[in-house]
Amino acid sequence: MADLSAFPITSRWPASDPSVIQLYSFPTPNGVKVSIALEEMGLAYEAHRVTLADADVQSPEFLSLNPNNKIPAIIDPDGPGGAPIGLFESGAILIYLAEKTGKLIGRNTAEKAKVIQWLMFQMGGVGPMFGQLGFFYKFAGAGMEDPTARDRYIGEARRLLAVVEKQLDGRDWIAGEYSIADIALAPWLNALAFYEAQEVTGFDDLRNVPDYVARFFARPAAEKGRDIPPREG
Repeated sequence: MADLSAFPITSRWPASDPSVIQLYSFPTPNGVKVSIALEEMGLAYEAHRVTLADADVQSPEFLSLNPNNKIPAIIDPDGPGGAPIGLFESGAILIYLAEKTGKLIGRNTAEKAKVIQWLMFQMGGVGPMFGQLGFFYKFAGAGMEDPTARDRYIGEARRLLAVVEKQLDGRDWIAGEYSIADIALAPWLNALAFYEAQEVTGFDDLRNVPDYVARFFARPAAEKGRDIPPREG
């Protein structure tokens, strides 16, 4: 049995089975990247619900694993050389899991580079820009009288959607074959519905993107992983 006692987070979220991957997450677009990947790759794991409240993500136990106080994070008891490893940042976790299993990251160096390219497109563009859009369009920033920030992120969301729409011409998946890049991207595209911003960003006027999101969530692993851990404890 693996010994995870060196990880303080396990004192607050104890492992029922320390021999499997421990996932600390919440079903946000970033959080479900990892649960969906774990389901797609067929890896055994145990999910711990870590809410976005400061009581959880700012707790000493969670900060011991992720000093950036953001979900998701993992502990793999069977890390490199057989030693446990803790990781945070969803993109880094996706690459780690793909390399661990040899799945969903391309079959050669060129394919891997393309997959990581589109993964970084999501990490550096779609995620941060859509997140700001949600803040200024639906949440606290929506009450601001000055429309500058709101219009800025609506426009950037439209631009990014156009990039995805073009890339998907003649393709089912963003990098050609299904990969961790899709696992990163599709949940964020779907977040526009949660932000009630599909109309304002022109999402519904696109042809490829809505079909892509529907195709992604039609996969059994994506459908299951999108609610792991459950939003309600």
